[in-house]
Amino acid sequence: MSEFFSYTSNLNPDILQLLLFVDNRHSSQKNIEQIKEYLNGLNQDYNFHLQVLEISEYPHLVEHFKLVVTPALVKVNPPPQQTLAGTNLTAKLKKYWYKWQTSLRENRDVFHDSSEQDSLLQTCLPSFELIRLRDEIFHLKQEVDNLKQQVQFKDQMLAMLAHDLRSPLTAASIAVETIELVQNKKEIKPNHSLYQKLFQQAKNQFLIMNKMINDLLAASKDICSQLTVAPVRVNLVNITEEIVNNLQNKLSEKRQYIIKEIPQDLPSVYADPKLIRQVIINLLENAIKYSPENVPITLSIIHKTTQKVQVSVMDLGPGIPTAKKQKIFEGHFRLKRDRNEEGYGIGLSLCRQIINAHYGQIWVDNNGNQGSCFRFTLPVYR
Repeated sequence: MSEFFSYTSNLNPDILQLLLFVDNRHSSQKNIEQIKEYLNGLNQDYNFHLQVLEISEYPHLVEHFKLVVTPALVKVNPPPQQTLAGTNLTAKLKKYWYKWQTSLRENRDVFHDSSEQDSLLQTCLPSFELIRLRDEIFHLKQEVDNLKQQVQFKDQMLAMLAHDLRSPLTAASIAVETIELVQNKKEIKPNHSLYQKLFQQAKNQFLIMNKMINDLLAASKDICSQLTVAPVRVNLVNITEEIVNNLQNKLSEKRQYIIKEIPQDLPSVYADPKLIRQVIINLLENAIKYSPENVPITLSIIHKTTQKVQVSVMDLGPGIPTAKKQKIFEGHFRLKRDRNEEGYGIGLSLCRQIINAHYGQIWVDNNGNQGSCFRFTLPVYR
């Protein structure tokens, strides 16, 4: 918001020049109206120029004038600069108005040469165009920093993907080489059972690689179209502690409790803290909902490999049918038992999108003889 209010069309050293800094609170609008009402009631012979500025749009001006509270009224001409701040600005303005007008007349008498006047004005009143350019430069620098972080994040993910692909690729290569070796040795009789096992092993490894590549493509699609991921160094110990504390009321309602299995020397992960918090909250709230009363819910985090951390949420609920373990991560899919109530569905779909966007994996296992265990992985911060 930038609003002008004046009795003269020319900005020059012969007029009283004021800047009113406000925020977006309702009381700010009230201050603006009160000051305008006072100025409207003045003799028309007074020349002044009032500009109303929203502080969020002019952070550099706020810094330039060293403002600490709003609303604040700054007199930039005639010099010296003076700031009125706090409540009841209108009363303070009334107190200083005639002093300022007197100072303006004295200032006009002192500076006869227009070049001197222009120089004074340039000194007292910062260039709004310069401020605007500074703001643009600041935002561009932020964008560059964000892009650098995204590039760093993707570089790390590509390195991790290459590492993960090496294992199934090596296993598939060994299976194929073994088949080739057996076929080339005439003294070895063909063993169809062995061939079948080796072919199946190679096929399974290729399927694993195919899933990794599909997950990577899904992650790229999520980043480009749906999710804005801002990865930083994240301490999962602190985040989970905060989440568990916030869920105490829901746990108390069903007399449940959370068992945390989290090592204190857990490495930091490279992730968007807001999005990962959303995933953990969703999984824990589902566990609370589907677990019976008076039972524990386990939250476990392990440093699985040098490049990955694995988070697990285990409950003692009804579990997920094997045939539906992939389906539940699809958008709007609901188990038959849940179709008339809130629960699994778009929440898990969003969780998968978030984890995919972090180049991780999310899945569900059986928790022994009862319940489910939802797991996901995140990259270690390097």
